[in-house]
Parts: sequence; structure tokens; C-alpha cells
Amino acid sequence: MRHGNTGKTLDRAKQPRELMLRNLASSVLIYEKVKTTEAKAKVVKPLVEKMITLAKVGDLNSRRHLLQVLLQKNAVKKSLEVLGERYKSRSGGYTRIVKLGPRQGDGAQMVQLELV
Repeated sequence: MRHGNTGKTLDRAKQPRELMLRNLASSVLIYEKVKTTEAKAKVVKPLVEKMITLAKVGDLNSRRHLLQVLLQKNAVKKSLEVLGERYKSRSGGYTRIVKLGPRQGDGAQMVQLELV
């Protein structure tokens, strides 16, 4: 039974799914836009929003929390120095999902996840 189960599994086990989402979140923070499937974008969007909200605080505790979640150190550095300052006055809604159409090979719905 499925009672109380929330979140998407994306047809992966727990550890590969979490690592994939952490890598995708790091890529969004570094490159500010990423082309991915719609399902992955919808799952990683709250994670990216939380990371930017943490970066807005900018203290040592938030830096340590970002280092725990994000895999690349330059993603942590950019989120604290650039993105935290950029979104200081914004209270949320840092990302946008733009639909691009189906993928050529398997027809999966492709989107672009980008920072506003």
C-alpha cells in the first residue's frame, strides 16, 4: 500500500536518486539553466529553492549545510557570493520551468529549468 508516501522515485533506488538530484541542483546553481526531463525538473525545483534560501542567510551554518547537500564546492561558493546577493530582496520563486517539447529518442517531455 502507498499510504503517506510522497515524492517521486524516478524509477531509481534511494541513493542513486538522491545523488542525481544533488548533481542536478549543483548544475542549476553553477550554470543557471539546465535542460532536463519534466519529471526531474519538478522534483529538483524545491531543492534548488531551499539552497538559494539558505544562501541568502550567508552565515557559517548555512555554508556548512550547503556543503553537506551540494557536491561541487564552486556551486556552494557561487550560491553564497552571487545568488544569495542577487535574490536578497526576493522572498521565493527563484526558478522557472520552460517546456521545450518531446525528446527525439524516446519522446520524454524536455524542459529547461532556469533561475529567474
